[in-house]
Amino acid sequence: MLRLEAIDAFYGDLQALSGVSFEVAEREILALVGANAAGKSTTLRVVSGLVAPRHGRVLFGDAELTAVQAHLRVERGIVQVPEGRRLFPFMTVTENLLLGAHATRARGERARTLEYVYALFPALADRRTQLAGSLSGGEQQMCAIGRALMARPRLLMLDEPTLGLAPVLVAKIFETVRAINADGVTVLLVEQNVRQALTLAHRACVLESGRLVLQGAARALLGDERLKRAYLGL
Repeated sequence: MLRLEAIDAFYGDLQALSGVSFEVAEREILALVGANAAGKSTTLRVVSGLVAPRHGRVLFGDAELTAVQAHLRVERGIVQVPEGRRLFPFMTVTENLLLGAHATRARGERARTLEYVYALFPALADRRTQLAGSLSGGEQQMCAIGRALMARPRLLMLDEPTLGLAPVLVAKIFETVRAINADGVTVLLVEQNVRQALTLAHRACVLESGRLVLQGAARALLGDERLKRAYLGL
């Protein structure tokens, strides 16, 4: 579904990605793992069109997206849940969710998609008229994921969805990601919890200092000695 070819990305003179290449197959969960500042979030921004690569190509299916604007990528089904949720705190849960259905491909289905989101997150259904800024951290993350689902994504990108959450909520978010994937949505996941990410994902890529250093079946990488020493503390 998605292919990155030899991506170099910069912030000014600072190179954030160097020659990054990988593929995401349709209906799989691919985890991007690595230390802070490894280039994981930058990779998502390149895919979503928020950062333009200096070299390399981004392909979605057979179409090259490298020069396609970010909002047009949403129309094609590429949707990102940003780190930190970025909800509109003085709008209600429902109002935040409906903002996600702005894309043309999603507008006609928004009533049905809204019911799907509320079924997926019953806590949001109970708080649909509550201001988003008054929700707990876990509920805000549910709302951010729900807003992305309102765009009816083909590829859902999640940037640190469990950051700062209690363990019970972390488990809930991972269960939800698995359910979303089972419903046919391809997932590209950036996650600080390496062990849980590799348990959830089908495949994984490991970034170090902007370079891809390992990739393969996620469960196989759980047993990789280099990965265990660097990220699992073993």
